[in-house]
Parts: sequence; structure tokens; C-alpha cells
Amino acid sequence: MMPSLRPALALLAALAAFTAMDVAAQTQLPDLQETPMLSAEVNAGKLPPVAQRLPQPPLIVTPREPGRHGGDLRSLISRARETRLLNVIAYARLIIYDEKYEFVPDILEKFEVEDDRVFTFHLRKGHRWSDGAPFTTEDFRYYWEDVANNKDLSPAGPTQDLLVDGEKPKVEIINETTVRYSWSKRNPSFLPRIAGTSAFNLYRPAHYLKQFHARYADPQKLAAMVTAEKRANWAALHGRVDNMVEGDNPDLPLLDAWTITTKPPAVRFVAVRNPYYHRIDNNGRQLPYLDRIIFTQADGKLIPAKAGAGEADLQFRSVNFSNFTFLKENEKRAGYKTLLWRTAKGSHIALFPNLNANDQVWRKLMRDARFRHALSLGIDRQAINESLFFGLAIESNNTVMPDSPLFKPEYQTTNATFDAATANRLLDQIGLTKRDGNGVRLLPDGRPAEIIVETAGEDTEQTDVLELIGENWAKIGIKLFSKPSQRDVVRNRIFSGEAVMSVWSGLENGLVTADMKPNELAPTSQFGLQWPKWGQWHETGHQSGEPIDMPVVQELFDLYHTWLETGDKAERARIWHRMLGIHAEQTLTIGIVTGVFQPIVASKKLNNIPKEGVFNWDPGAFVGLYRPETFWFGQ
Repeated sequence: MMPSLRPALALLAALAAFTAMDVAAQTQLPDLQETPMLSAEVNAGKLPPVAQRLPQPPLIVTPREPGRHGGDLRSLISRARETRLLNVIAYARLIIYDEKYEFVPDILEKFEVEDDRVFTFHLRKGHRWSDGAPFTTEDFRYYWEDVANNKDLSPAGPTQDLLVDGEKPKVEIINETTVRYSWSKRNPSFLPRIAGTSAFNLYRPAHYLKQFHARYADPQKLAAMVTAEKRANWAALHGRVDNMVEGDNPDLPLLDAWTITTKPPAVRFVAVRNPYYHRIDNNGRQLPYLDRIIFTQADGKLIPAKAGAGEADLQFRSVNFSNFTFLKENEKRAGYKTLLWRTAKGSHIALFPNLNANDQVWRKLMRDARFRHALSLGIDRQAINESLFFGLAIESNNTVMPDSPLFKPEYQTTNATFDAATANRLLDQIGLTKRDGNGVRLLPDGRPAEIIVETAGEDTEQTDVLELIGENWAKIGIKLFSKPSQRDVVRNRIFSGEAVMSVWSGLENGLVTADMKPNELAPTSQFGLQWPKWGQWHETGHQSGEPIDMPVVQELFDLYHTWLETGDKAERARIWHRMLGIHAEQTLTIGIVTGVFQPIVASKKLNNIPKEGVFNWDPGAFVGLYRPETFWFGQ
């Protein structure tokens, strides 16, 4: 039976009252309660009392269950850079998605949008950075004038996220708490980008960063710091200290619920509560409830075993559905619960033929739709589903999920049903008729048709799936080798064209609507692993990468821009369907299964984490959508 996300979506609908209560509660400020962890500093005069630390108004959150302050939450990471998860799950943005996937102000007190062209943002009065300095529109001005438009810091100019057909926004600082962005054309992707999981900050802590900026700093002091930090120049130093995502500069003021205090290199990273965080609960407690979050680095392969031994209070990275049985068996002994949330990616695992591969023989084959169809038809998805996912996943192309209003069955099944005979016939039609002594087809230049699928090697599921696909492809004369490597190495090989094929997850959001930007269906980013150089061409304003030279991909790119230009919902839906249809008909990526369950390991003492949820990167921020600042420890 095909699994459904409807229970999860029903949960989201039921939680509409949660959001409504949030909004209603904004009208009356509850009596404020001091945070126990901060009381000593307040009493000693080192920190203002809570009433003076909060902005006016603070954001009042009504949690699922009223909580109390205190406690350290432990989680395991496989790499030091995964401390970036803190910025993800803390999910503090100017505007965020609520649990109905609608935009609501977060850091902002309110915002106004005119015709998708003019965006006016109102800050909360008295909002402060984590070091207590005022957060004002000066921080927006600094980013726009002194970072995004400074040629030393941003040689290519402002990020593409801020351009509409190459046009920069007009940025107006109205007053200390009001800033406006406007373009002559519509920019429907502006709010989704701001609310996205990957941080898109239009501001910087100017009071801190000016000491590293040539426009403001004392030249001698700045030169001394450049030398002391062994940087090439002031811009390199500024870039080093200005990273609001990585958490690798404990001195950098932030607006998140917790800020990392550990300076790398380290294997144990401690994040502590931000005393100036802008959210409170409806009982007057400043959030977050948890005092500290502690990330401990461990070998990714050992993380399921460590989680099963009770070494994490919240764990969702480096554990997957194949670990579920083991995790359930150890729940009682280790004192945790294992929740199962539905993933919402277009494909849990997908293959990406690199249409920009440097190897001209492989490039020609990868661009031949018959070859891509053959590879997809040569995969027995049902066997993979039953072997690795107990038959509970959805066998599918890399496309939208059945609960999306844009779903059509043919998007899921076209060229995605196991048919080795047709696959063999297609490969013969291409001319790959000769084979070596092992039955492997020979390429036009005489090499065996051995496809190396590059993987970040972080997920044993990928390795298991590739092994099964390799057995399938052997029946159609294609040899598969998997090549695990580090994530950054794999990405660089894909971006440069060295990789012929890679494996990753599919569309980030399988629950799209027509009003959501179809950027993943067109070459808009080098992170589109099937067309990295075309995406880079767009991202860099034609400064690097390659122009599109494949008609069907050009059509996708043109459709994407037509979508950006129209505000008509029916037209947007028509464009989405045409793009989804092209992807299904052309097999531009090769999806395997979708709708897989994600285990969430949570301490039995941890409250307010939903029993059911949707586990998604964007929108969703993994658990960020469910307000981790309201998680708390009970008995």
C-alpha cells in the first residue's frame, strides 16, 4: 500500500490553532520571569534583567506544553562543520514559515509586501544582538553598502538572490527600525529565500565587524590584526570573522537562540543560550528553555550505535531508517524514544547524470535521453523498497509527492518501472552493442561502460542502494562502481565536471505548490548536480560556468523565468506542470524511492517534540519548524 503524508499534513492542520494562539498572545505581555541560569549575572549587575533584555514587543510563543528552564541537550555530529546545524534548527529568520508553511514575522515585528516588488520590514524596537548591542537598520545598511557592494569583500557584487534579471534592489533605510527593498520587477522568491533553511541574512553586526573593515578601522590596528591572524589582507580577515552560519567565531554576535562558545578545532562544541533572544513563552519565560546544546563529534558510522547507547538527547543526523529496528530495541535500556517522521524530498535517493561531464564520450551519452531512460528502466525499485525500506517507501521518479497539489501519477512512474528488456533495446539503439568478456557493453571509444557513481560516503543507505542498482545494471551490460569520498571533495569534482554521475537526495521539497519557486527544475545553481556548470553560469552572472547548450534544458530555464515574471496562479501551475512533465519525460535525474521514514531519537525526558512531523530541509529546517527553543527536559 502506498504510504501517505496525509497524517502528517492533518497534524499540521490541527496545529493551526497553535499559530492562531501565537498571534493572539502578542496583544498582551505576560509577567516576565528571570531565567535561572542568568540570575547570578543579573544580580551581580553584569547583565540587565529580562525586561530590559527583550525587544518591544518580544515574539510570544505558545508551546505545546508549558516548559521550564534548564538542561543540556546532547547531540552527535560526524564533522566539525555540522555545528552549522545550530543555525538550521534554531531557525531564527526575519520571516519564517509557520507549521502551515505560511510566512510569519519572526525577528521582524511585521512586514509589508506590495505586488511582490516592494518589501518593507519593521524591526522590533530595542532588539539586541547576543552581546547586548542594539540590532538596528544600521546593520542592514552595513551589509548592503559595506559588504555586498564592497568590491574587496564581494568582487562579483551582491548575491544572485538579491538580483532580479541582474537588477539590484533599491535599499532605503527609512529610520532606525524600518528598511525597504524594492525592484522594478516582481521578486516572488525574496520572502521564500529569507524564510529558507539556508540562512540568507540581509544584515550583519556592524558594531563588531567595523573593527575589521578598511572603511572604519584604524589602519595600523587593522594591519596588526591581519598579520596576527596570518591573512592576506583585511578582506580575508573580514571574511574569516564574518560567518553567521558556521559557528566558528564565538566572538561574532548573533540573534539565534543559542550561540556556540567553542573555538575550533575541537571535538566537543558547546552552545549557550542567547540572553537577548527575542522569543518568550506565554508564561513570561524567555526562550529557549534549554540552557545549552552540546555537539560531540563522532565517526558517522558509529553514531547509530552511540545514539542507541543513549549518548544523545536528540539525534536525527547520521541515523536512517535502516537503523530503526536497532534503535527501537534499545529504547528502554537507554532511555529514549524513536519517533518516525515522513521525509518530503522529491526522492530519498537519486542518481544525477552529469550533463556537464568533461569526458566527451560520457557527456554525449549522459545527454542522450535514451541512455538515461535505459538506466532508469534498468532499476528494480520494488526490490530496493522491499529490501531496504520494508516496502513502506514510494517507488518513484524524482518528482513531487502524492500530497502535493501538483502531483500527477505519470510524473512518478514515467520511465521508472523496471523493464530490463526495454532498457537493453534502448542501449542497442544507441549503438552500445559490443560487449567485453564480462558482458559489459563497450563505449564508442572501446572502454567498458563502467559508471563511477560518486558519493559523499556519509550514508550507508546510499551505499546499499548503489549495490542493488549495480546488480540490476549488470543485467543490461552497465557496470557500476561507487566511489565514496568527503562531501566537499565530491561536490568539487561534480562542479568541475570530473564526476560522471553522483548520488544525493532529490528535490528538497516534494510538497510544493504552484506559488513556490521551481528553481530546482532549472539550472539556477551549481548545486544542481545534473547541470552544475549551467547553474554556475546563471549564479555568477555569466562570469564562470558554461552557457546552456541543450534545448530541453534551455526550455526549462525559460519556463523558470516566465514563472518569476507572472503573478497569475493558473499560469504558475501551468509552468510547474510543464517543467515536471519535461523532467519525467527526459529522466534528467533518476529517482529511486521517496516518502521514507526518518528516525528521530529523542530522550524520554525531552518534551514538546512532536510525535509525528514532516522531516524536511527546506522548508522545514529539519526540526526547526517545530520550535526547538520550546523543547524542555522533564523528569
